[in-house]
Amino acid sequence: MTELQEPGSELLGQQHPSLPVVRVGEATLPTTSGTFRAVAYRQADGVEHLALLTGEVGDGHDVLVRMHSECMTGDVLGSLRCDCGPQLHAALDAISAEGRGIVLYLRGQEGRGIGLAEKIAAYALQEQGRDTVEANLDLGLPVDARDYTGAVAVLRDLGVRDVELMTHNPVKVEALQAHGVPVVRRRDLPVAPTSDNLRYLRTKRDRMGHRLPGVG
Repeated sequence: MTELQEPGSELLGQQHPSLPVVRVGEATLPTTSGTFRAVAYRQADGVEHLALLTGEVGDGHDVLVRMHSECMTGDVLGSLRCDCGPQLHAALDAISAEGRGIVLYLRGQEGRGIGLAEKIAAYALQEQGRDTVEANLDLGLPVDARDYTGAVAVLRDLGVRDVELMTHNPVKVEALQAHGVPVVRRRDLPVAPTSDNLRYLRTKRDRMGHRLPGVG
């Protein structure tokens, strides 16, 4: 775990006006990682998110949180081109073991926000030698188009006041703190390098500032 300082003045990424969310459903969800309380939300623009909770948020302080961007190829199909699936399951295991925490599954963020079809088009360029940053730019797309205002609204609705964030990505830390949710600590997730994703992980580390000490 890494202690974090107070948020700095420099913010990575464009911030947008807050999107309200509506809680639309809640149920018990037994999984291979444990049994969670699943709370479904819908943004005003129709995008849906799912919060998976274990334990009680209580006073809202120091809540273990993972903000996980939807990845059909990694989470559902088991793609080895990214480490998204292993990160999701590691996060679920971690909060289940901790007995208190939230995995927030964020829809509409496929391919760092560019969408599924565009992600496959970017994969094709990567097969021709481009890295994940270059491929997006070649397609006229942003390197990272994700927005976390909906995620912040969900955390606030659940009573979260500050978090221990499971992430390798400094932009997620910056985004939460810019929206008034302090990140008191950051926790590494296990890294799962393979021959298929090693270049991708190195690009995230070297070009996007991700903390990936397990990547050679």
